[in-house]
Amino acid sequence: MRTATAKLGAAVGAAALVAAMGMISPAMAGAQDGHQVRYTLTSAGAYEFDLFYLTSQPPSMEAFNADAYAFAKREKVNLAPGVPWVFETTMADPNWAILQVSSTTRGGQAAPNAHCDIAVDGQVLTEHNDPYNVRCQLGQW
Repeated sequence: MRTATAKLGAAVGAAALVAAMGMISPAMAGAQDGHQVRYTLTSAGAYEFDLFYLTSQPPSMEAFNADAYAFAKREKVNLAPGVPWVFETTMADPNWAILQVSSTTRGGQAAPNAHCDIAVDGQVLTEHNDPYNVRCQLGQW
């Protein structure tokens, strides 16, 4: 019984480490129905941001490099303090998820203190805070 408990503890610890590193296990990546991927951006101040994010999973990096905007979107968004921008999609392999955010600095305006995160199936796997520009990504990038 002690050996089984130790193995279970090791497995749970390894799963927590993988999640903390922002990586998806191969078993999770191969799910038939896909995974719900949610990008979130928040800001402490009213600000305009330029976003780049994957909207659908490319079949390969070669396909992405050949026509990135078949799988990704670039847009400007205006955020109010504490009001999140959220985008959700489904990916068979969420390791493709990426959200790049940049802000335009304006004289006399305080830093927006941006925050991004990527959640897979409801669990936040990566997040980033920065006064102006944030980047959240998982394993393929």
